[in-house]
Amino acid sequence: MKKYFTISLFAFALLFCKQQIHAQNGEQLFKAKCNVCHIVDKNSTGPLLKGVFKKWSDAGEAEMLYEWVKNPENLITSGTSQLANAIKNYSASAMTAQVVTNAEVDAILAYVDNYTAAIAPVADTVGASNLAAKKIVPNYIENLTLFYWLSFTIILLLIAIVILSTTVSTFIKSDFFKNKLAEKSQNNSTTLLVVLISFGTLLLSSPSYALTFMQPGEAEKDMPWLLVETSDIYLMLAVNFILLGVLLYVRRMFKDFLEMVKTPKAIQVVAANSTTRKMTKILTDVVPIEEEYTILMHHDYDGIQELDNNLPPWWVWGFYATIIFAVVYIFNYHVLKTADLQIKEYDKEIAQSKIDITAYLNKMAMNVDETNATQLTDAKDLSSGKTIFETNCVLCHNAKGEGNIGPNLTDNYWIYGPDVRNIFKIIKFGTANGMPEHASKINPIQIQQVASYVLSLVNAEGREPQGIEYNKDGLAIQ
Repeated sequence: MKKYFTISLFAFALLFCKQQIHAQNGEQLFKAKCNVCHIVDKNSTGPLLKGVFKKWSDAGEAEMLYEWVKNPENLITSGTSQLANAIKNYSASAMTAQVVTNAEVDAILAYVDNYTAAIAPVADTVGASNLAAKKIVPNYIENLTLFYWLSFTIILLLIAIVILSTTVSTFIKSDFFKNKLAEKSQNNSTTLLVVLISFGTLLLSSPSYALTFMQPGEAEKDMPWLLVETSDIYLMLAVNFILLGVLLYVRRMFKDFLEMVKTPKAIQVVAANSTTRKMTKILTDVVPIEEEYTILMHHDYDGIQELDNNLPPWWVWGFYATIIFAVVYIFNYHVLKTADLQIKEYDKEIAQSKIDITAYLNKMAMNVDETNATQLTDAKDLSSGKTIFETNCVLCHNAKGEGNIGPNLTDNYWIYGPDVRNIFKIIKFGTANGMPEHASKINPIQIQQVASYVLSLVNAEGREPQGIEYNKDGLAIQ
């Protein structure tokens, strides 16, 4: 039963991963094959693709859909598909044949059917400024002082551990210790303890300690040379506690060795007063062997008896710690709300990022948008605009701008107007007719350069005029 459950769980995980990869490949394929003419959530140069597979399946032409994607012209000519004949005149641009497999077509359609548009956050300049003003910045000067002290204590603890472990190692190698050990060789358990402790001491005698702290940012004016975050302070405190524990353990080990070489009378006194080590008692709450009858459960299985031992105290303390942590967490995040939940923290970071982006654009002289763009005439700017045009625009507008899928950019007819600001806006945000956005690909200066280059194109014979005719002064001709 367990085997079948494991196999089923593995198969489910494999199927889940396959579906995730399938959807991811569908998105990549859509952007590579279809993004020029289709928009994932609305009509464009090509129609909306969402639900198209169901539409063709309901019409009994599911298999023809693959032929339509791979060779639409052949399917239209054959006359076997009613849907192909119905959609062939949707756009002036003919459907382009795609080199894809049936599985890739399924991946693209699965991505489109499951696509959910992201809700764009509403910009709030005032709110963003207030959030930025309330951003809590650690006191780096105080943190650096604590960093120095904690580093100093770490160094002292490391020195103490090395000295003490070296002392223990030297002591167990001495002739005095070996002679005392030979006198107690009849006690096998003592000999085994010595071997184990000696091995642990040798490991501790030559450790390699290294601490690396990453600087989270560059130092600015009136800031310390090293920015120490609060989390770094907590990490160093943890390291100090760990090293202190190691030091106490080595010290206890050294004390054990000294007790082993005491006189028999002293050993008897120690054995009588400390049957169980205090540390072992605290950590494990183990009942001595001679007292196990007190926790013996009155049943057995084939001669195997069971003891009713307590849970280890360290485990119980850890359980209580999780309860305390849960209470603190609830009061911190949900009752008192002294700290931000993930969504609110995310919103603050987004708002701060918008402020940082605006500051960066202003600093780099990129604060150009569709409200203040100007037509550039410098040869260097037009040359840069030409390079950008050849990289991003020739697929739809051809090399001379005479038009292909997109309109002719060299005549006097314009769909959205010939002003450089209108062209800047179209390049930046795209249009509902199939023009994709380019704000994610090129910066505002480059958008202004390519818009200016478009206005400098000379008339070239190409696609039929679209839109309204304008004169040289940018006025519409009625």
